[in-house]
Amino acid sequence: MALRLHKFVRRVLPSLWCLQLPRAFGSSSWSSPNPPSRHWPRPFPSSLHCYRAPLFKFASIGQYKSIFIQTQTTPNPLSLMFYPGKSVMEVGSADFPNSRAGMSSPLAKALFRIDGVSRVFFGSDFVTVTKAEDVNWDLLKPEVFAAIMDFYTSKQPLFYDAKVSSPADTAIQEDDDETVAMIKELLETRIRPAVQDDGGDIEYYGFDAESGIVKLRMQGACSGCPSSSVTLKSGIQNMLMHYVPE
Repeated sequence: MALRLHKFVRRVLPSLWCLQLPRAFGSSSWSSPNPPSRHWPRPFPSSLHCYRAPLFKFASIGQYKSIFIQTQTTPNPLSLMFYPGKSVMEVGSADFPNSRAGMSSPLAKALFRIDGVSRVFFGSDFVTVTKAEDVNWDLLKPEVFAAIMDFYTSKQPLFYDAKVSSPADTAIQEDDDETVAMIKELLETRIRPAVQDDGGDIEYYGFDAESGIVKLRMQGACSGCPSSSVTLKSGIQNMLMHYVPE
């Protein structure tokens, strides 16, 4: 009986559908019986999409639940943020600039199998996917939706090695001098949150006291973004020079 019901659900119910949410996310035109997850960012721009996939559960015959995945644009036209409505990275972030780097994560590995995906980034509650220039998002998004959905329904760990984690590059160490400690604090409390809102992150690589140069690396959607040089120059550099004259 369960097998026949399962076949019926798979044949009759649609495997997925996408829709354009109303511009006012909290308006009365939102009629879904499932309220948004607490992990979803607030507020979202109008370029917001929702993906719903029914999942059959043998433990509860005749019932299925849905996974909602939202997308948000970034300043980088080649990158999109995908919100699965669940936590992604418990601590820090993870950047996969190529498929080889993605071999450490089942989710990143699955995303890189999609033709046209060039970079993957994990944030606290989102996944940023960067595509090749010659690939259309309309063709790529359904495959990304499916890969993320399959991962979260498979109950796999985010990383094959449980010891893999994001480096604490901005953690203040005992041997850090006052200038380095101030730079790290600014990066962690003021700069990093703003960069993460755009689907990326920034990694601290060191400070040369003689030249006054701070070494940073842009990650996720911020890597290769047309506006990244403006962000570094007018945003990050000016802030560091204001608070850290050295």
